[in-house]
Amino acid sequence: VNSAAELGVWMVNVHASGGKKMLEAAKRALINFEDPPLLIAVTILTSLSQTELKNIGLGNLSDQVLRLASLSHECELDGVVCASTDTQAIKQKFGDKFLTVTPGIRPTQSDIDDQSRVSTPKQAIQNGSDYLVIGRPITASNNPAEALKNIYKEII
Repeated sequence: VNSAAELGVWMVNVHASGGKKMLEAAKRALINFEDPPLLIAVTILTSLSQTELKNIGLGNLSDQVLRLASLSHECELDGVVCASTDTQAIKQKFGDKFLTVTPGIRPTQSDIDDQSRVSTPKQAIQNGSDYLVIGRPITASNNPAEALKNIYKEII
């Protein structure tokens, strides 16, 4: 986290499942920076479904997301990475200032690739996501600029 901050990144993430000590250490690593990056924690990967979560020994997906978001909030991180379907519950519990970063964004008619819990850009915005992570629909496109224009048109 310290190295990323030294490089001037504006946002850095860690995994909330690393636990309280790790989250607190990540937060402490930013104390001496005048303008630190936003520090967020991944809750449950959007590539994991409820069935996959159960297969690795974890319980209810929504409960697990809120448990990890709560730990991140308690450790005074700026927010979490979560599916857009989790955003409303997180905002309701922790307020609008607790940021939500949403991967698994797939424009209409896009391949979902390895993702299990996806949303369109418009759905994610309507659900209250603060930041959208839109990777492969743009980077894997034969025409990334056109793909980005189409995503923009889909949002407005």
